[in-house]
Amino acid sequence: MIKVTFNNKKLLVEEGTRVLELVEPKDRKNLVVCQVGAQVKELNYILSEKNDGMEIKLLNLSNAEAGRAYRTSIQYIVAMAFYSLYPDVKIRFSYNVSRSICCQAMTKSFNMSRAVEAVTAEVERIINADLPIERVTVTKEEAMEYYKKFHLDDKIEILKYRPESTVHLYKCGDYYNYLYNYMVPSTGCIHDYTITPYSPGILIQYPRHDFDANIPEFTEESVYCKTLQRAYNWAEKTKTQTIDDINRTIERGETLEFVQMCEAYHNKQLAELGDMIEKEVETVRLIAIAGPSSSGKTTFCNRLRIELLSRGINPVTISMDDYYFSKDKICALQGQPREKLDLEHIDCLDIELFNKDLFDLINGEEVTLPRFNFKLDRREEGKTIRVEQNVPIIIEGIHALNEKLTKSIPKHQKFKIYIAPHAQLNLDNHSPLSVTNARLIRRIVRDMKFRNCSAATTIDMWQSVRNGEFRWIYPNQENADYVFNSSLGYELCVLKKQAMAALTEIEATDPQYLVANRLIKTLKYFRQIDDDSLIPCNSLLREFIGGSCFNV
Repeated sequence: MIKVTFNNKKLLVEEGTRVLELVEPKDRKNLVVCQVGAQVKELNYILSEKNDGMEIKLLNLSNAEAGRAYRTSIQYIVAMAFYSLYPDVKIRFSYNVSRSICCQAMTKSFNMSRAVEAVTAEVERIINADLPIERVTVTKEEAMEYYKKFHLDDKIEILKYRPESTVHLYKCGDYYNYLYNYMVPSTGCIHDYTITPYSPGILIQYPRHDFDANIPEFTEESVYCKTLQRAYNWAEKTKTQTIDDINRTIERGETLEFVQMCEAYHNKQLAELGDMIEKEVETVRLIAIAGPSSSGKTTFCNRLRIELLSRGINPVTISMDDYYFSKDKICALQGQPREKLDLEHIDCLDIELFNKDLFDLINGEEVTLPRFNFKLDRREEGKTIRVEQNVPIIIEGIHALNEKLTKSIPKHQKFKIYIAPHAQLNLDNHSPLSVTNARLIRRIVRDMKFRNCSAATTIDMWQSVRNGEFRWIYPNQENADYVFNSSLGYELCVLKKQAMAALTEIEATDPQYLVANRLIKTLKYFRQIDDDSLIPCNSLLREFIGGSCFNV
């Protein structure tokens, strides 16, 4: 017998007991996963001696990890429904629509719009049947046989890069599949979702923890969707849609060509931006740049400035950081002690002074800019500048696209750029890679190299970073005149070595282990690029791995 704490009660349970067995039958369908000690586990997790003395918490859709498991379970059921109805049709899931899953048919002759009603009915049948979803461990050879049976050839290809000799699969009835995440214990635990036609496929929506466990209202984000579709089309044309595609390129000895092709895509986007700004140079007085963490904003700003210099345009850059209030002033504004301050709030900036300085500069006045001394936590006098006619001002920061920040400047005088990686890359057809995870890997490597910060520390602060992004950045991305896709198809092959070394230092008992393990599960499949001399010194990736010519 082992001792556990469950629902604030001390219990004695037998070894081999599943967590789900501790839950009242009437409550089981409202749960997703659980937390055993410091780790998130499936509800079918079997308790053993190593769990003696641990606390068990039940997690619902208000928890981020539970939300991921719920989403993965929906994908599994949809894939199962497609196989049941159309066993010869291959489908691909992608995240090319905000806060939703897009499902497209890989079989060109298949009409997805005609299948929506039948697929929805089959999904509903599977859910109503409340079929158990069981995790099983098999050999690689056995996994290949299952994948052959269910026409999952793309999953067979990725097994070549799996270092372990065994494979985890999920069994539901006679169906087997694996989507690289935790799952709910049975299909009946899925109770809230929508499936709707969305050309050229179907759209699957699900409850999100960041929307109070509700399904977000679908809004047509045309700028964002066009960017993702463009990324999808580029990946399709260049055969960089899956990890297997990328690994094959490296194995063929075409690493240099691959790196240069990805860099050329960045160059193309910069040229497009240069063309757009040059055409409007007599009108555009302010270039505002924003994007989420680890998007590569610093390098991008340097490269954009060089692109404009090549066209005879010499922009002036102003740092928004110099307009911060002191922490004492922010304490007064927010009515909070220092340890509880929201330093990402737009009102931490002296918006009135910022607007006055921009207005005066654009209208030909000489302005003495402030310079914020972060060591002394105060604003000091900075340099005095005057901006010539037809010389745009560049600003970059979390609030750069927020109209409140630049309210004194007419909209037609502003050119807004949103930058973020928008990779449309899949581990296999059913497992799209999270762009958020890719950014986190970038940040882990950068923080280790330049900020003496461990992977565990970066993971700990990541949710706070994400909360700020949802509050201040994403709501303004649709206002952008141009979205720069900062993803580089080869980057995880380069980041793998340093990231894996840091992530594997996190112990299974550490609270950061679940995130670290999820990142490891992705990185281990990539062929590693060790020769970083292949990467140009002005590459955006240099911002994270070092060696950038802009840091000289």
